[in-house]
Amino acid sequence: MLHGMVKRRVAAEFGMGTSLRREDDTEAAARAIRDALWRNSLTAAELFGFDRDDMIVDVEIGAPRPEKVDAAALAEAFPYGRVSVEVKRGGLAVEKPSGAGVTLIAHAAIFVSFEMEPV
Repeated sequence: MLHGMVKRRVAAEFGMGTSLRREDDTEAAARAIRDALWRNSLTAAELFGFDRDDMIVDVEIGAPRPEKVDAAALAEAFPYGRVSVEVKRGGLAVEKPSGAGVTLIAHAAIFVSFEMEPV
């Protein structure tokens, strides 16, 4: 971070994703990210006079089995910005009526920030 600059959050978006059949924790998280991103067309970089690569993108994933989520693969889903992904225990693992497996539900919180002058 540049001297005298502060990290200032300018946007937040939230999403939910599922893995209905394959019990794929990373795919449920990826779908949660896509759900959050599909609802917006962030123009924050241009609005504040920054390049899109200046965006600091912090992603928090809530998943029932966080140890099975590939955070590095999720970070690659973002076309620009400095991306960090943190996976925490959350979401749901809903048992199927037959008892043969679970449906996984993951949640994503995506925060966009920039290094800016203090107010």
